[in-house]
Amino acid sequence: MKMKKIFATLILTMMTLVSCFEASAIVEQTVRIKDITHIKGIRENQVVGYGLVVGLQNTGDNSRHTQMTSQQMLQALGTVIDQSNYIQKGTSAAVIVTATIPPFAKEGDKLDVTVSAMADAKSLSGGVLVQTQLRAPNGEVVAVAQGPVSTGGIKASSGGASSSKGVTTTGRVPNGAIVERDINSSIGDETTLTLLLDEADYTMASRISQTINATITSARALDGGSVEVTIPQQYLNDRVTFLSLIENQIVGATSKKAKIVVNERTGTIVIGGNTRLMPAAVAHGGITVTIKPNNEIVQPQVPMAGQTALQQNPTVEIEEKKGSLIEMGANSSLSDLVSALNNIGVTPLDLIAILQALSSAGSLQAELEVI
Repeated sequence: MKMKKIFATLILTMMTLVSCFEASAIVEQTVRIKDITHIKGIRENQVVGYGLVVGLQNTGDNSRHTQMTSQQMLQALGTVIDQSNYIQKGTSAAVIVTATIPPFAKEGDKLDVTVSAMADAKSLSGGVLVQTQLRAPNGEVVAVAQGPVSTGGIKASSGGASSSKGVTTTGRVPNGAIVERDINSSIGDETTLTLLLDEADYTMASRISQTINATITSARALDGGSVEVTIPQQYLNDRVTFLSLIENQIVGATSKKAKIVVNERTGTIVIGGNTRLMPAAVAHGGITVTIKPNNEIVQPQVPMAGQTALQQNPTVEIEEKKGSLIEMGANSSLSDLVSALNNIGVTPLDLIAILQALSSAGSLQAELEVI
């Protein structure tokens, strides 16, 4: 019963959001080019290194390679140790250190690094990462990292019993890495640069190229995910200013593809806008769902500015074995169907099964994604 109340609340909230979306659909929304694109060739860089975390209170690992690494480190610092097994186990841990370097990073910039245990270490809490070289895929040292590890978790044990909260074998060193060299990135080629859409969309690519053509310089959409822009002569040596002009241009937003996301584990259903139903009939358990066509002629709002069209407004009927009947009015959408099914106490699993059946039958005019 509690699950049904929670589900009903979720559906009510969802219906409100969908209604607000549909009510505001007539108002054209806009976005900046910088919010939906990025520049080809301008990207982050990943670096990785192998290091040691020391100062652990018997929570380090017991692996042989950790002792050998500790011996080599001490020898590099001028300390003579004949055998690696002279180093006490549990006080250090072998770790992999990773970081992401942003575009245009400069020498001396500081970055956060992630530290992850490699062997059987129980916890990295209270440990300190010893200076570790971070390398790019080509083997070049790009940064060095060092500092106290913050895990954000707690692990305690006593008398053979243990308790933990959060993950203690992975932690972070805030501002623990120092960039050793400048990261240089080229903005475009000799005369052009390419804008890449964060989400491929033919309509949006076309709108971006049209906007740039009308306001700044020539541009053309190469495909649904990229727009090639010609750099004017006066900006060839001042590309940052040119990009500032480009990224602040305003374009009309496009409607996203109709989509429904279903989480079978929690019974959560998220319905995107523009989702509609075609005629179909589904029988599931004691429920019968009937979707009937109810077409009407739609005239353009402005005479001579559009074409007469046929609009499909399916009517939805839901019938239970007990004889209760719910009839949906014209312009019924999937939101109306979900709301009606919820009103008669349909469980989340039944609703998900009905949605899947409607999708398989071709009635659901939207992409159904089950996670």
